[in-house]
Amino acid sequence: MRGKNGTMKNYDVIIVGAGPAGIFAALELLLSPKKYRILIVEKGKDIDKRACPTTTKNVSCAACRECDLLSGWGGAGAFSDGKLSLSPDVGGFLSRYMDADEVRRLIGYADDIYLKYGAPRELFGATPDSIAELERHASRNGLVLVPSPIRHIGTDRCRELLKVMRDDIDGRVDAVFQTAAQSVIVENGAYRGVLLQDGSKVFSGSLILAPGREGSRWLEEEAKKLCLTLLKNPVDVGVRVELPASVFEPLTKMTYEPKLLFYSKKFDDKVRTFCVNPYGEVVKEYLKGIWTVNGHSYAERRTSNTNFALLVSTFFTEPFDQPISYGRYIAQLANFLGKGVIVQRLGDLTAGRRSTQERIAKGIVRPTLTDATPGDLSFVIPYRHLCDIMEMLEALDSIAPGVNSRHTLLYGVEVKFYSMQVKLSTVLETEIPNIFAVGDGAGVSRGLIQASASGIVAAREIMKRI
Repeated sequence: MRGKNGTMKNYDVIIVGAGPAGIFAALELLLSPKKYRILIVEKGKDIDKRACPTTTKNVSCAACRECDLLSGWGGAGAFSDGKLSLSPDVGGFLSRYMDADEVRRLIGYADDIYLKYGAPRELFGATPDSIAELERHASRNGLVLVPSPIRHIGTDRCRELLKVMRDDIDGRVDAVFQTAAQSVIVENGAYRGVLLQDGSKVFSGSLILAPGREGSRWLEEEAKKLCLTLLKNPVDVGVRVELPASVFEPLTKMTYEPKLLFYSKKFDDKVRTFCVNPYGEVVKEYLKGIWTVNGHSYAERRTSNTNFALLVSTFFTEPFDQPISYGRYIAQLANFLGKGVIVQRLGDLTAGRRSTQERIAKGIVRPTLTDATPGDLSFVIPYRHLCDIMEMLEALDSIAPGVNSRHTLLYGVEVKFYSMQVKLSTVLETEIPNIFAVGDGAGVSRGLIQASASGIVAAREIMKRI
């Protein structure tokens, strides 16, 4: 990366972030016969060096400067369960920038790339008759099913697929790891390069900002410094539900991840299922000082449970404009009361009492997150959100009997932070020419496939110009 006398080389394109958006941007640029000079800057580690030390060493999660589960080659998706939602209506907001047909073509193109690098060919939710019947059944019970074919890679296979991509790119682009971008260099309104945290500078004709959710706060601060227009996003707050896999199997065997929407009767709030993991496990996530809860499912091993999130979308009006801080506050409250993640039996919640180890042991659902603290989520989750969630559980029970059982486990809290949207053109270019913002960190996507597709959009526009 350095030339003679320590000066920095110039590049055609710099990509900040090696998550799916950054990787797919690089893969698309490499298809050009022009042989662009490309640099990927990533604050985390390369894929082979990513590992959570809490699983092998007796250390606190807070001891890590950068979380290996969230940063590094592959981004947070490297340790996700690898679901590719092949619908324009799921997993992102590309339809804000282009018509639905173009989004479908991009998703199909990105899906083909995943298949090329080893994603399984099996597709869930692609049987129209079965999905139509499930839609009718849901609508009769106050629920809306959002149809979406799903390709499930699996947490265990995600890393292998990303390694193949890394090997393919290796030697054809420059990539620096454990190196954070400090700021974007703009002079007289024109983009010039990037200042790295070690004080060095790199220069290029175009910049693709793809910092992922982990880098969304950095991107927001940079956008403010550069006087870019920012648009507000909501925050989703809720719980992760765990129950016997057989309860949800009538839905998951058809569509793997049933995406269901519900509007609560009391408050008319939107509640949705998210990240359904058949035969999976509940896991913790550590994000900038707070513990939240999530779920995984694997290709090669199974538990006896299924888990999924129930999330309430929360929009704020002026003068409040800090939805991310609000979500963090609720997560911190759960951490304060439960020393991490809280788990509660639904029967205890409805009875107005906290769960204990003894009460959970009496239940038929064995928690897969064994170090969650039995407690009372009513001390954490706002009343309005809790009412919404309880109504949703009743509605789900009408199409999957057993969901609203006293044995069902609720983990809290699950918070999904929507990155602040940067105002972008139809080709995902910011108000400063030749600076593009893509992926989850820019508020463009909320999942692997649309993040990948957004990187392709930016790369194609750059190739037109160079």
